[in-house]
Amino acid sequence: MEGLAHLAAGLGAGMAVIGGGYGIGRLADAAMHGTARQPSAANDIRTTMIIAAALIEGVTLFAEVVCILLAFK
Repeated sequence: MEGLAHLAAGLGAGMAVIGGGYGIGRLADAAMHGTARQPSAANDIRTTMIIAAALIEGVTLFAEVVCILLAFK
């Protein structure tokens, strides 16, 4: 049964990383399109993108920690 817990934690952490990577990729894509359409707003777009990327990474890291904690419970 413990082996299944480790497997589930690994799958959960992997899914969290995939989701975080997908979210940051979509965010960067939207920022690049916004900057291409309106270059004068590049600084505002970049700032907003960095804040949103940090939030996405924070949620992803939290999900990974939860998976690791559940694996060793």
